[in-house]
Amino acid sequence: MKILISGVCGFVGSHLARYLLESHEGIEIVGLDNLARQGSETNRLSLKRLGVNLVHGDLRMASDVDALPAVDWAIDAAAQPSVLAGRDGKTSARQLLEHNLLGTINLLEFCRNSRAGLILISTSRVYSIPVLAKLPLIAKQGRYELDASRPWPPAVSAAGLTEAFSTEAPISLYGATKLASEQLAQEYSAGFGVPVWINRCGVLAGAGQFGTAEQGIFSYWLHAHAARRTLRYLGFGAHGYQVRDALHPRDLARLVDMQLRNPGQGGLQNVSGGQENSMSLAQLTAWCNERFGALPPLADGSDRPYDVPWLILDLGRVRNAFDWRPSIGINAILEEIAAHVAANPGWLERCGA
Repeated sequence: MKILISGVCGFVGSHLARYLLESHEGIEIVGLDNLARQGSETNRLSLKRLGVNLVHGDLRMASDVDALPAVDWAIDAAAQPSVLAGRDGKTSARQLLEHNLLGTINLLEFCRNSRAGLILISTSRVYSIPVLAKLPLIAKQGRYELDASRPWPPAVSAAGLTEAFSTEAPISLYGATKLASEQLAQEYSAGFGVPVWINRCGVLAGAGQFGTAEQGIFSYWLHAHAARRTLRYLGFGAHGYQVRDALHPRDLARLVDMQLRNPGQGGLQNVSGGQENSMSLAQLTAWCNERFGALPPLADGSDRPYDVPWLILDLGRVRNAFDWRPSIGINAILEEIAAHVAANPGWLERCGA
């Protein structure tokens, strides 16, 4: 089997490549990366040693994609991953659209012409921010939880949001590019018979992540806390009660391996750490205080665009389809990141955070 991974030198792409090479005999991986992201160069040599056929190219350039060899599957792991992309002054809206939407269009055309399947790494940030902001929440033991005394909106349960939860705008420019990519991928599947799996991922976290606060909060928080950087609780009363769930990329890779072995016509599913792997910023800070010494975040009540108070995904669909669930718990994820923190002082500066 020959597989193309776009963004192969990124955090997710490199984990996918390593896992698939470990799990398959006779597999060949072609990796495409423009190496523009600070930190991506750190993965290039190790992937080359593993036998990945690295191609320095840009997914936004149709000519670069058209020149790639035919494959059986393509995995789209290339993206501007920040929810603030297009509004943060670091990336323009046009650059975001070119990276996250035009790149997917080029890859879909490549798959159609190569008769290859596509696995799209999407995001939980396709879900509606206004609807998330109106969830009935209650503060309990340092975190927000769903308030059982009030009615919940459709597609919400104690396990989290299902795939039927609202995707009504606004969802951020980043979320909009990923939702549009999902819809185009589904149209290519229906119109051209391209097998497509769409994985709506929660917060990916683990050692070696090029994390910033708006894209890799777990990794960023540990590195910043250990480096004694100023940390802030933004919005939501400045208590740090906002909650997200964490997913290790090796658990995502394990699912991707199952999808490659069971193509069919694909499907769409939430893929995340779920309720058991969820944590608030306040709880994360308490963990860091115990590990690295006390560092109280500043209470900053200012709102940041696109922040949400609670976002946990219901994994029922993917569990029923593949008998899949995360195998790496949140404490193991944090321990892995902490070991990386100890071994890599100055990591945030090296990856541009």
